[in-house]
Amino acid sequence: MRYHRETIGRATLYLGDALEILCELQPGFGAVLTDPPYSSGGASLSARTQPPSAKYQSSEHRGLYPEFMGDTRDQRSYLAWSALWLGRARELVRPGGICATFTDWRQLPVTTDAIQCAGWIWRGVVPWDKTERGRPQQGRYRAQAEYVVWGTNGARPLAGPVAPGVFRVPVPAQKHHIAGKPVDLMTGLLSVMDGPVLDPFMGSGTVGLACAERSLDYVGIEVSEEYFEIACRRLREGG
Repeated sequence: MRYHRETIGRATLYLGDALEILCELQPGFGAVLTDPPYSSGGASLSARTQPPSAKYQSSEHRGLYPEFMGDTRDQRSYLAWSALWLGRARELVRPGGICATFTDWRQLPVTTDAIQCAGWIWRGVVPWDKTERGRPQQGRYRAQAEYVVWGTNGARPLAGPVAPGVFRVPVPAQKHHIAGKPVDLMTGLLSVMDGPVLDPFMGSGTVGLACAERSLDYVGIEVSEEYFEIACRRLREGG
């Protein structure tokens, strides 16, 4: 298999398809923290298959960021695909290690199914409260939360620090990705994780930056060459 690899400090970044590269990595990871493409943002086939910028951004913001791949699956195929990558990731994580994967309200039930199909013990859901920067909807409740579905690779001892059950962190004022998350959010989620940390859907490298802040080894995978280069630049520059 052909792929490109970059090493930046304690981070190793791969450009390629996650399902392929996960088969090439060696076991020994302490945790998984990742933000996969949700394949959400539309109830109909025509809506789901639109570019991510059309689904997740208002018209005045379109074109600010590169599009990302893998966001057009229906729920059945999303479940099958998620179970595949989650299963391969579990084979790489030490017993007791944590897996935490982001999702939105539409795909929350499917993601809780997928993590169990892959053999992880589902432990719960951690909401990310995006504060009042979340998208307003007149006459409706504000779209203010996304979710982290988490589980463990078998039993995990009741020992170590305690992390919050809800993270209230605003959406970044300056993003590097259409669906970019705050570094502070990832840093908080990492507070109960051991390294090395595996991130099969690296995007613009936010988890990698959080790992650098916590002095954890990091392995990120990204299929988009544009976002791979953005992640490399951010990790080299420290932001």
